[in-house]
Amino acid sequence: MKSKERHHLKENEFAQVLGTARQTIGSRGRQIGLITLAVLVLAAIALGVNTFRQRGNVEAERLLADAMVTFNARVVPVSTEATQPGEVPAAASIGATGSYATVAAKLNAAAPKLKAAADAYPDSEAGITARYHYGSSMAALGKYDEAVAAFDDVVRRAGADSLYGRMARLGKADTQARAGQFDAAIATWKELASSTDADLPKDAILMELAKAYEAAGRTEEARKTFNQVVDEHPTSPYSAEARAELGS
Repeated sequence: MKSKERHHLKENEFAQVLGTARQTIGSRGRQIGLITLAVLVLAAIALGVNTFRQRGNVEAERLLADAMVTFNARVVPVSTEATQPGEVPAAASIGATGSYATVAAKLNAAAPKLKAAADAYPDSEAGITARYHYGSSMAALGKYDEAVAAFDDVVRRAGADSLYGRMARLGKADTQARAGQFDAAIATWKELASSTDADLPKDAILMELAKAYEAAGRTEEARKTFNQVVDEHPTSPYSAEARAELGS
């Protein structure tokens, strides 16, 4: 076959393929157009959601940072008079920035900021952190119901096996014990003691459980739990304390 004829045949084949492609696109043009449009819409939505989340995270971190400045502020007791010749009165007595006369004053100032940060972005990492510190502030201020509710919310949002989830569960049990809710505290400590989470301090949990039994007047159960600390955690620093409790 001559070169010219072969070239002509190739041109015809290319024309046929192109024509077939045009027919296919023509018959499916609307379908392809809709698919392309849908892809573009989904991409735009994803971009918008990502941008919104980034902005939200930045704002959440800003709110948390502002609250933590107050939460971590110095506590300087008021002293109107110098105790030694030439000594300057305490900072809180002269209204120094970033200091409070009592821990309660500091926490009462920090708590609304922590709650605002937690409520604004409740599921963000910053929001969960703010909620945990709000719970610890409420516990320290003796507002036990608010503290327990905050700790429960942290566990629900962060997950029981997350860092803040573990801390919140421990905080809840401690708060219940401090509130004199010994049956509730015992139930929470027992749940923690039976957990398979290796990152939980089981020796400390058993020790607190034993103390809760003791405070509730359940002496025999307290003794069994102190023995459990000694038997299961012989090298723990709590083992010596448990032996002392058993001896007394």
